[in-house]
Amino acid sequence: MAKNKPRILLCNDDGINAPGLAALYEGMKSIGDVTVVAPDAEKSAVGHAITLSDPLRVWDFKKNGEFFGYAVNGTPADCVKIAYWALLDEKPDLVVSGINLGSNTGINAIYSGTVSAATEGTILGIPAFAVSLTTFEDPDFSYAAKFARKLSENILERGLPKGTLLNVNVPPAKEEEIEEIKITRQGRSNYHEHFDKRVDPQNRVYYWLTGKKVQLEDDSDVDVDDNAILNKRVSITPLHYDLTNYEYLDELKSWKITP
Repeated sequence: MAKNKPRILLCNDDGINAPGLAALYEGMKSIGDVTVVAPDAEKSAVGHAITLSDPLRVWDFKKNGEFFGYAVNGTPADCVKIAYWALLDEKPDLVVSGINLGSNTGINAIYSGTVSAATEGTILGIPAFAVSLTTFEDPDFSYAAKFARKLSENILERGLPKGTLLNVNVPPAKEEEIEEIKITRQGRSNYHEHFDKRVDPQNRVYYWLTGKKVQLEDDSDVDVDDNAILNKRVSITPLHYDLTNYEYLDELKSWKITP
């Protein structure tokens, strides 16, 4: 008897019409039964927000006249939740989020809706990973999609530890230029932020957040996600949603705080 294909749920934070998601879909459909459930519009940097005070609306989204997936007027985490609890007849075997336009390294991993969609899959007990192409200029998603398929096959065969997801960042390089696959730790890079003050045509003041990325690790630390990318290495960082600082537990207990 033929073995059933694995059920794969795809999501992102760039929106259901994003080219990165389309590339991921094309790369994944050969290895499983793929379902797309994604935000109806861009939801970048919404983190792990979920919708509680408004209804979620879902509709069929078509490309070239054919059904592509379900569009949701919510966040990436909403999409994974509603897929699991309401839209899918069977639990997915894998959740893949991406392919994000731009990197999700360092502190960005906390803000990222792409990473949060994968995190939600992990919370629901489904192996999951997020994948990002680390550029905004002339993106070519073909290698990232190919690598996502290869990694998916490994995860479907080996599984992932409970509570752990993978955060994958792919450099904007041709396949033959990729030096290696590097297992990395999350770096500390963040942004030196600035709010650009502007005035609209009605003479009302508004602000637009801008910033420049600041890398805090030494360039020689090859185990950091950003440094791996700069050296044309695919970065894979295992993440978990347990935010407890275990090293500080005993110190905090020594405070002997009373009621």
